Amino acid sequence: MSTTPRSRPSAFAIVGWIVAAVVLAGLAVLVVLNATSFWNSFFPPQAKSVQGQAIRNLYDIVFAIAVVIFLIVEGLIIWTVLRYRRKPGDDELPPQTHGNNLAEITWTLIPTVIVIFMFVISLQTLNSVDATSAHPNLKVRAVAGQFQWSFDYLPASATAPDSTKPLFTINAPTGAEGGLVLPAGETTHLFLRSPDVIHAFYVPQFLFKRDVVPHLNGEPDNEFDLDIPAGDAGQTYRGQCAELCGVGHRIMVFEVHVLAPDAFQAWVAKQQAAASATPPPAPSGAAAGPSIPITAQGVKFDQTAITAPATGFTIHFDNKDAPGTPHDVDILDASGAKVVDNNVITAPAVVDYPIKPLPAGTYKFQCSVHPTMTGTLTVQ
Repeated sequence: MSTTPRSRPSAFAIVGWIVAAVVLAGLAVLVVLNATSFWNSFFPPQAKSVQGQAIRNLYDIVFAIAVVIFLIVEGLIIWTVLRYRRKPGDDELPPQTHGNNLAEITWTLIPTVIVIFMFVISLQTLNSVDATSAHPNLKVRAVAGQFQWSFDYLPASATAPDSTKPLFTINAPTGAEGGLVLPAGETTHLFLRSPDVIHAFYVPQFLFKRDVVPHLNGEPDNEFDLDIPAGDAGQTYRGQCAELCGVGHRIMVFEVHVLAPDAFQAWVAKQQAAASATPPPAPSGAAAGPSIPITAQGVKFDQTAITAPATGFTIHFDNKDAPGTPHDVDILDASGAKVVDNNVITAPAVVDYPIKPLPAGTYKFQCSVHPTMTGTLTVQ
């Protein structure tokens, strides 16, 4: 008994089914995900600075060129597969083309024009982003040290950031809110400074990253202008170090708070008043008991276990870390609650922390700026 053999599907039908399956899968993904969010994932975030907008415009142009090239290339591949697929009876090699002046000129000329065009617009964007104002409204020296940011607000007339004494300094609390406060609708000029290793100033919404390089052979700081649109007053953006700088790299974060010009001037006045206020008097009398030395160097304490009497003692703290690095020695109980909160000092500096009597037990001492710096305190 014989049966009529079923014909095999043609190559065209197979390709058609594959294309249909890919299209349906893509539509399913767009339905499951938010179509707008999926599309926006191909782009950087909306720029929140004038300089960032110039970078975003460049990205959009390059992305559009890439999309056109992709569609042309993929379209030609699909057309070639369908048009020149092997059919039944095609047992001979089709005619071959060896050399085509028009084709060779075309595929050489078009990429050359595209590269030249991209070079020109990239150079224009670079010049726009690197341009600085002769009279910015604000000058800030951003200091990145292992592992914390601090921001020195300089006089508008400052011409030598190395030797200029700041009006006041704001430290970015590690892992908490705080840091850089800027006016909206005005030009801020930032100087980037590092006392130790290479860091990087990066705020994703500004679409801008610049390395913070230690001074080598008297080389100047990296510096740039930053203009935040007036309409962004009241916004807060997260910043971070984007260069692996050591074990505490992950905690080198800060926030950028954007204020309206009037609110910013009021904030500056408040900070200047606090900076010029008479510091509180030192604690009256040292705590009873011995003086226990602790040294901070290399972003770590020189000892990780100390013993002290329950009647009271004094921590003689010597911050020998890189200049500009802030440290302190706080004491926490077994639950993690802070029982002694000492002031932060910036290296190089020495201070005595009088500690009042504590109940006998085991505590943890820690730097509040660098939580990886810890040790065990036994009170007996």
